[in-house]
Amino acid sequence: MLDICLLGTGGMMPLPNRWLTSLMLRCNGSSMLIDCGEGTQIAMKEKSWSPKPIDVICFTHYHADHISGLPGMLLSMGNAERTEPLHMVGPKGLRRVVDGLRVVAPELPFEIIYHELSEPLEQIEFGPFVLDAFKVNHKITCYGYRVSIRRLGKFDATRAQASHIPVRCWNRLQHGETVEEDGQIYTPDMVMGAARRGLSVTYCTDTRPTPMITEMATNADLFICEGMYGEYEKLDNAKKYKHMMMVEAARIGAEAKPKEMWFTHYSPSEMKPDIYWDEISKIWPVKFARDGWTKDLVFDEEGEDK
Repeated sequence: MLDICLLGTGGMMPLPNRWLTSLMLRCNGSSMLIDCGEGTQIAMKEKSWSPKPIDVICFTHYHADHISGLPGMLLSMGNAERTEPLHMVGPKGLRRVVDGLRVVAPELPFEIIYHELSEPLEQIEFGPFVLDAFKVNHKITCYGYRVSIRRLGKFDATRAQASHIPVRCWNRLQHGETVEEDGQIYTPDMVMGAARRGLSVTYCTDTRPTPMITEMATNADLFICEGMYGEYEKLDNAKKYKHMMMVEAARIGAEAKPKEMWFTHYSPSEMKPDIYWDEISKIWPVKFARDGWTKDLVFDEEGEDK
């Protein structure tokens, strides 16, 4: 299962009922945070989620509304007596930006391990998370992320027995390990069926439409996308500052066909973004997310495809 909480949905500046952008994902005891805008910690406390077990923090880019909550987050993690290393992922310049913000948090009881992105498409694995970072089109270097949870095939006990594999080895083989027992080597492919469809969430903000977004959102279980502006009068602003109109994002959804799609990263001028629901729903059934929206994604028991 993959737990998701959209902690903040605001763009540019926080509002009384809308914190800046941030998404948290949890799976098998591991946690990942994407962006850390102002108010992220408060939003987490409102959901009773803790920052201490966060293993990875990813940044789409380094504008303040996506990273301004980091210094306080690091201090809270340190005050919670965290000692495990923290991984950070972001565009080139990540270490320099974070070191600058750490002027107010110079001493931490844990190591930060930096993963700076430089290619248009990169894949990194952290625990149960498979992270595909893809470059988008903003005024500065910016990435979207597709987070996937792989799912192994079904265990075939009949094959295991036919191959005379000791029962004590079965569990490790089911978890993808190669096992050596009494001079014999047993591999997972000897007892496992074909990989089944896993889970995936695509998260993308601060960009003009690009084909890569459509590709990375295709058939996702959840696609969370910027819905910066609803008014047609803001199209020039969207092009100038390289953001996305709601209708443009909805068209991406119609092409990618995710199982579910949420808008986020609203302009402060969009006090009631869901007033555009009638128009947008004719293109694709997008949901207008609000701070604190959660969703539990579970494996499809019928899905056997990759």
